[in-house]
Amino acid sequence: MTNVAAFGAFVDIGVHQDGLVHVSAMSQNFVKDPRDVAKPGDIVKVKVLEVDIPRKRISLTMRLQDEAAAPREPRRDKQSGPRRAPAPPPAGGALADALRRAGFDKGLPGR
Repeated sequence: MTNVAAFGAFVDIGVHQDGLVHVSAMSQNFVKDPRDVAKPGDIVKVKVLEVDIPRKRISLTMRLQDEAAAPREPRRDKQSGPRRAPAPPPAGGALADALRRAGFDKGLPGR
């Protein structure tokens, strides 16, 4: 354990990024304060639940029987490109749509 906070504990797993054991994954029993379960410097066994590479997060559990999360679709973030707003619907309603289909949007027919 490298640090213990109110929401869980950080564990050095040797990959240049500490993993987080959330308070809910520290014990089978309810944990009110993570400092009751662990303190910095403790050596613990953990299991990797999920690795989120774009966000540089590693989720761990001290409950070794827990299942790892199923692989997910990579999260779209600000670095993956701008998001485009959907195109607005054409203005005018049903009559305008009928006129557009008849070719009146390109000028009067027969001219």
